[in-house]
Amino acid sequence: RSEDFGRWYLDVIREAELADYGPVRGTMVIRPYGYAIWESIQSWLDNRFKETGHENAYFPMFIPMSFIEREADHVEGFAPELAIVTKGGGKDLEEPLVVRPTSETIVNHMFQQWIQSYRDLPILI
Repeated sequence: RSEDFGRWYLDVIREAELADYGPVRGTMVIRPYGYAIWESIQSWLDNRFKETGHENAYFPMFIPMSFIEREADHVEGFAPELAIVTKGGGKDLEEPLVVRPTSETIVNHMFQQWIQSYRDLPILI
């Protein structure tokens, strides 16, 4: 554990049968016991957040490529490994979409639409 924490952690996850590697590089499949642990953590955190007045929101996994390019302009050495979608419904998309589970760029884009004045603040998400 002290020599290679990352390797040790992944070994524990696999041996405890909490998760397995998925068929696509960089993905994992969370097994039932692992998912039960996640749900418990999520529930506890959700309750703590709501006690402070925060609400949940969901942002899409598909983000326009232009948003990611803006993100790259702000982070030195930014070179993410991204899955890019170029077709939808058998047609070429006008702009490629990046599959991204989290990105501040999509959140900031939506905040620009939602916040028009100080009266719209605070947003507790």
